[in-house]
Amino acid sequence: MEQNVTVIRDCPWIIAWDEAAESHRFASGDVAFAGDRLVHVGGRYDGPAERQIDGSRSMVSPGLVNIHSHPLSEPMNKGFLDELGSPALYMSSLYEYMPLFGTSGEGTRACTQVAYSELLQSGVTTLVDLSVVYDGWLDLLAQSGLRGVVAPMYRSASWGTTDGHVVHYDWGADGGERAMAEAMDFIDRATAHDCGRITGMVAPSQIDTCTPELIRDSHAEAQRRGVPMQIHAAQSVVEFHEITRRHGRTPVEWLDDLGVLGQGTIIGHGIFLNDHPWVHWPHGRDLDRLAGSGTAVAHCPTVFQRRGIALRSFGRYRRAGVPLGIGTDTYPHNMIEEMRHVLINSRLMSGDVFDLRTSDVFDAATVGGAAILGRDDIGRLAPGAKADLFMADLDHPAMRPVRDPLRSLIYVAGERPVRQVFVDGRQVVEDGRALAFDLPAALDRLEAAQRRAEIDFATRDYAGRTHDQASPLSYGKTP
Repeated sequence: MEQNVTVIRDCPWIIAWDEAAESHRFASGDVAFAGDRLVHVGGRYDGPAERQIDGSRSMVSPGLVNIHSHPLSEPMNKGFLDELGSPALYMSSLYEYMPLFGTSGEGTRACTQVAYSELLQSGVTTLVDLSVVYDGWLDLLAQSGLRGVVAPMYRSASWGTTDGHVVHYDWGADGGERAMAEAMDFIDRATAHDCGRITGMVAPSQIDTCTPELIRDSHAEAQRRGVPMQIHAAQSVVEFHEITRRHGRTPVEWLDDLGVLGQGTIIGHGIFLNDHPWVHWPHGRDLDRLAGSGTAVAHCPTVFQRRGIALRSFGRYRRAGVPLGIGTDTYPHNMIEEMRHVLINSRLMSGDVFDLRTSDVFDAATVGGAAILGRDDIGRLAPGAKADLFMADLDHPAMRPVRDPLRSLIYVAGERPVRQVFVDGRQVVEDGRALAFDLPAALDRLEAAQRRAEIDFATRDYAGRTHDQASPLSYGKTP
């Protein structure tokens, strides 16, 4: 059946895919799509068009591919975890604070709506959503318009601390087998969803909360299904020491011993390799193991830099040959801001302005992430690829003067010039506003949930602190 064509006319800047060079290139002209596929990129499109959009003051970019995100919880933490970590747990906030400040029910749905809106409004068109299963998740993801990869997390043990300096693990009787089975059932439901944009990923939660059997079984199930597997690993000094204590091996070495490294496996964060100066395990070869096996790393700099923690460095991993993608592991769910932080942190950690280029980071956020997900039809603007794209306003003050619009977007403007976003050829952001949800109303519900969480905080904290005692306001507040 013939499909209606939309053409974006007279674009001075198009980030187009050059198939021969296997690289993005700047181009100009028209971008046209029919149904969910691009039919023309660059130069003049002379075919029929049912809708024409003025692109004369826009940069047209492929949609961004986000390979690691936690929409169900992270927006709730705004104002609480911004400058909070556990000094006796190597500055991580994972074990002492994050389990104490959560939401459920309507708060979870509001949290997710806020995150999905932020993601779309920063140019994300494909999202890996690492959440625990909750009622309404699939419907919200479908409603958002995003291209979604659901990664329902499960584990063998929960973690916590009763003193602020030792992490305890509470191991379930069945090792997480039932939770894994429920996650696989959810993936089956997700891939059968009639929106046609949702796929699945196997996601055992964290290396230190999963038994070796659960990790091996998860990897085998991912391979059987032909989908990726993602696991949090090498994300904290606590975890590094826990795994070396249990097994005498670094987290990367232990995953290699289990036989689960390789193409199709994604490590969430992968910061604390053997040669990171905070852990000093000099005889390991973690970077070589990752690169040699084809194991990917999902890098999310913002959440770690708040606590003085950083990958050492994105440029070094890239030159070693490790497949790299980018995610938003925290609030705001702003992929452009994450790209900026990747660039700055990589240069800080290496001491070299040439350690990483803008093109390297943009590749990781587009075709790099797509390749990690096993796709060559997203993250690029080329005829036949999916019509996933965004338009950035070149007249936005933060974009001007326009010499290199991609640098202006990443280093200066962030998400502010992103005005129109399309997924599968369907418009999901118009004039800078995500169309699926009433964002102000969702923020009202999220704020109410945050107030409820503040009341509950002291009942969850091992030390009985109030939320204000654990995370004081920037300044004291006059009664």
